[in-house]
Amino acid sequence: MNSPARPSARRITTLLGTVALALAATGCGGGTGAASAPDKVSSITALDYYTDATEHAQWGKRLTDCGRAAGVRVEHTSVPVPSLIPRVLRQASSRTLPDLLMLDNPDLQQIASTGALTPLDRYGIDTTGFAEGILSAGTYRGKVYGLAPTVNTIALIYNKDMLAEAGVAVPRTWNELKTAAARLTRPGRYGFAVSANATPESSWQFLPFLWSDGGDEKHLDTPQAAQALRLWTDLMKSGSMSKSALNWTQADLHDQFAAGKTAMMVNGPWRIPALNKDHDLHWGVAPLPVRQKGQKLVTPLGGEVWTVPQNSSPSRQEKAARVLACLNDPTTMLAVAKDHLTVPSRTAVAARYAEQVPSMSGFVTSVERARSRTAGLGVKWPGTATAISTAIQSALTGRQTPQEALARAQRLATAS
Repeated sequence: MNSPARPSARRITTLLGTVALALAATGCGGGTGAASAPDKVSSITALDYYTDATEHAQWGKRLTDCGRAAGVRVEHTSVPVPSLIPRVLRQASSRTLPDLLMLDNPDLQQIASTGALTPLDRYGIDTTGFAEGILSAGTYRGKVYGLAPTVNTIALIYNKDMLAEAGVAVPRTWNELKTAAARLTRPGRYGFAVSANATPESSWQFLPFLWSDGGDEKHLDTPQAAQALRLWTDLMKSGSMSKSALNWTQADLHDQFAAGKTAMMVNGPWRIPALNKDHDLHWGVAPLPVRQKGQKLVTPLGGEVWTVPQNSSPSRQEKAARVLACLNDPTTMLAVAKDHLTVPSRTAVAARYAEQVPSMSGFVTSVERARSRTAGLGVKWPGTATAISTAIQSALTGRQTPQEALARAQRLATAS
């Protein structure tokens, strides 16, 4: 899932440079060679950002089970999302990284660029059967450094009762979305909702509209990009979308939807457990609309990758790699997907999962064509994400036209 706001791209870049220099000076960036005597290691450490009690317990069980299979005890620590990358950079600089590290997939390239991670081919980890976009998310300069047991993306979640009452079909195109949102809007309720706040969440939600119309994060000052942002501004100007969207997180979208204050929202499968708790709420999932029929929907790939950081103990790295391989085997990834309502990363497993969990079939279909946010820009993506969210805020508040806002975003992205 796309993460909440993090430290600024400029600060992260400065810290990354410091880490790279520190690793180069200590010789840590060049690898450790073949592993030796892994049986002498009795425990390893793992770090992630699954601080929610249920998620932490679920991942703790998976790590414990995979650790047992690898012959080690896994000491599992979780920190809040905004704290993870600063902590990782500090630990990389001081060479105190955990043995097994989870990263949000857009962060992998930045961390790999410092030399702090180990290429997984060193351990013979099986990467066959992974969807191309998913494998790309864990790759830096041609080497796979991280693997995601499961992934996610976003779709259109709608209130079935509200659409039926208004005689509205699920929209498939942008014009149909505008029409449906207008007919569904009434006092106390908006037709459509997105997260348009000043964080990477808004960039994440904007990408399907940008990409599916032929836009490109490398060139934000194009007619296709302006058309996508104009769709959002038109929806807000018409009153079909709340101005409060400028401050809403994806969690806020869920709250609005569950309270009956919006009929449709852009959100991900991580909201399904909460939606299922309300037995009076009848909801459905559909692909996000494209500008015109015939266009292929392209959504951003969300989810976390597990990595093996560099350290001075080849034996600990070998054990961590065994645990990582276990987390990514077909049996474990199917179990993880069912725990978290995410999509298994191996295509064959995902197809089986869609049959077993029909409510996830729409997300499985979208993941097949999903793109990594770093696929085109690599380590430059975080700066571009900030530029896009800034443009969204400027256009939706009327400070700039979509064209002006995105032209400025392109200048900011190029300078970052």
